[in-house]
Amino acid sequence: MYVSLHALLALIFGGILLSAVVGPPALSRRVRHPQRVRVALTVLAVVGVPVNLAGTGLAVGSAASLAILYICLAALAAAGAMVALLRIDRQPTRLPRRVLAIGAHPDDLEIACGGTLAKFVDSGHEVHVLVMSDGSKGGDRGTRVGEAHRGAKFLGAASVTVHQLPDTRLSESGQQMVGAIEALIRRHNPDIVLTHSGNDQHQDHHAVHQATLRAARQNSTILCYESPSVTRAFDPSVFVDIEDYVDVKVEAVGIHENQAGKPYMTPQRLRGLATFRGAQAKRQYAEGFEAVRVLGSAVGDL
Repeated sequence: MYVSLHALLALIFGGILLSAVVGPPALSRRVRHPQRVRVALTVLAVVGVPVNLAGTGLAVGSAASLAILYICLAALAAAGAMVALLRIDRQPTRLPRRVLAIGAHPDDLEIACGGTLAKFVDSGHEVHVLVMSDGSKGGDRGTRVGEAHRGAKFLGAASVTVHQLPDTRLSESGQQMVGAIEALIRRHNPDIVLTHSGNDQHQDHHAVHQATLRAARQNSTILCYESPSVTRAFDPSVFVDIEDYVDVKVEAVGIHENQAGKPYMTPQRLRGLATFRGAQAKRQYAEGFEAVRVLGSAVGDL
């Protein structure tokens, strides 16, 4: 009996090791401090597998066999408790809203408001993503489009649309962008629209901001997020607490491996900005938004 239990525990620990090493995205999306959890689970499994395999060679019912069995069961219980304690606390909304998030390039939304989008999804809101260019001037076109889809899927977006308007020259495609935004507004009827700030020195970001204002002229709530290229004039007055989601944001940005060399993609820079905005919002971590206009009933449950 004990021999079969040790063999079963060895399989369980092996499964834990496999999930910790091979399946990080799911873990990263469900718990806080996912790197620490991965390390703890990996150490637990690396120790647990050989110990239980050794236990199968001991005399059935011996003191050593029983000790290994009880220690391993306690370790599994502790691992389960750790995951439960670090699990992201989801708070379902009473009134689900629809959100349309618009970015110029494949990584813009994850960098600027990835924590907010993930929190919206986990609260029961419906998030749709629109990306205007494939980012071909800053990296490999095919790779970046794929990363845009994976990043949106990781955050939980209900849909993602990636256009291939000319990267770095979006100002030349103003009417096309307006048409693309209007099409999604008609399709999804969003309560909230998120876009680039007008206080942004990147020409594509500024062009997307202007196109959004034109296309969403009948929408009652438009918020502008903070990109790395915003100017000193960026002045957020709306904040979203992302204490449970700063690690999710870091993981989402990390999906864009094609841009990994950029300094604003680093976890240190992402956490630093979230800490700064959190201090302004009197929270540990936050993302800040400028309000073009805000309807109270639209953001009350967000």
